[in-house]
Amino acid sequence: MGNFERFLSLWVGLAIIAGVVLGNLVPGLFIAIAGLEIAHVNLVVALLIWVMIYPMMVQIDFAAIADVGRAPRGLFLTLVINWLIKPFTMAALGWLFFRVIFAPWVDPQTAGEYIAGMILLGVAPCTAMVFVWSQLTRGDPNYTLVQVSLNDVIMIFAFAPIAGFLLGISDVTVPWETLLISVALYVVLPLAAGALTRHRLNRRGPAPLSGFVARLKPWSAIGLLATVVLLFGFQAETILARPVAIAMIAVPLLIQTYGIFAIAYGLAHALRLPYAIAAPACMIGTSNFFELAVAVAISLFGLTSGAALATVVGVLVEVPVMLSLVWFANRTRHWFPG
Repeated sequence: MGNFERFLSLWVGLAIIAGVVLGNLVPGLFIAIAGLEIAHVNLVVALLIWVMIYPMMVQIDFAAIADVGRAPRGLFLTLVINWLIKPFTMAALGWLFFRVIFAPWVDPQTAGEYIAGMILLGVAPCTAMVFVWSQLTRGDPNYTLVQVSLNDVIMIFAFAPIAGFLLGISDVTVPWETLLISVALYVVLPLAAGALTRHRLNRRGPAPLSGFVARLKPWSAIGLLATVVLLFGFQAETILARPVAIAMIAVPLLIQTYGIFAIAYGLAHALRLPYAIAAPACMIGTSNFFELAVAVAISLFGLTSGAALATVVGVLVEVPVMLSLVWFANRTRHWFPG
């Protein structure tokens, strides 16, 4: 691990500051970039995520994917965390904080919207960024791909019923364009590009492939930092205008994120999963598909609603928190076999 990667958390912190400062100095630039989207999927952010995950896609060996079925416990862990635990703990924490602890400072309608936004985050497991967290924890790229793909298939059928049940409404409309475009941009297209690249390089022998992957590696971190600058730049004015609301929303989100990771990590250890499977499985269970959550919050409650703000806070919290979990996982890899 080079000095750049070793101090990645510091660079992310500086990127956060840069995003907030630039977002307030040149808001017009970020407004223009934010407008470049299709079905609530920002094309510039999608491009940067491509830069992040393409190096990992090149490492996926399709011949080895068939072996994933021989280790089903990692898939079992991901499914249990994402669909039987995470949505319900998020709803419970939202109710606890905004109906009890923070109730004196938040009016009931706004509190309900904050809870709704948190629920939408909890029901949307990560699709794109998890490839980055898997690479940073040296996870098995083949297994990670299968885990993400399985979650995407289940999400098509389970997102609306679970969200509707927890929100107490029956007409949750899934923005299919957002879901399908995101899966295509973040999984299908980079996977196809990675497979084609790997095929062409393998024809020249193993050395060109390993050299190409090594040259690409720094670009994953560069793409991550640029994404952080954009995300915080998009919300710079909100961060400075509503710091108290953002702080209140962030508290249960932080507890949820670290709590879910602790549950997943503990179960992975109990199941004796190899580290290369355990780490990405826990990251998938912990992170969120924020594009989908934001899109649904806007369509159900409006652009300026508390629900939309809660999903945006989820975006702002995720990157720094997930980097801290990457740091923890890398330093406890000896807890797991392999």
